[in-house]
Amino acid sequence: MPHRVPVARELAEVFKLIAHPDRIRLIEELRTGECDVTTPAEKLNLPPTRLSQHLSLLRTARMVEERRNGRQHLYRLAQPQIAGWITDGLAFVEARAPAALAGDLREVRELWS
Repeated sequence: MPHRVPVARELAEVFKLIAHPDRIRLIEELRTGECDVTTPAEKLNLPPTRLSQHLSLLRTARMVEERRNGRQHLYRLAQPQIAGWITDGLAFVEARAPAALAGDLREVRELWS
């Protein structure tokens, strides 16, 4: 049983890292492939500086990889499966969400699938 402790701690760190609404949306935006900071900032209606901070955290945790193309910085998910985790998590939200969120959940599921 003791071997479970370090694995559980590591998994908890992953969950802590993605446990921010902006980062969840950013991960889902990066699911479609590589992009610069401006594209998801516009789609998510976030200031580029704030998005850059989130990308920096995800990059430090090796969840996001950066590639430079001249002066342009391009970002992509190191393990795109993480976006699937988030989409799978919608079932848990749907099971406990108030009925008023049903339309929002349908819309998000369509957007993220």
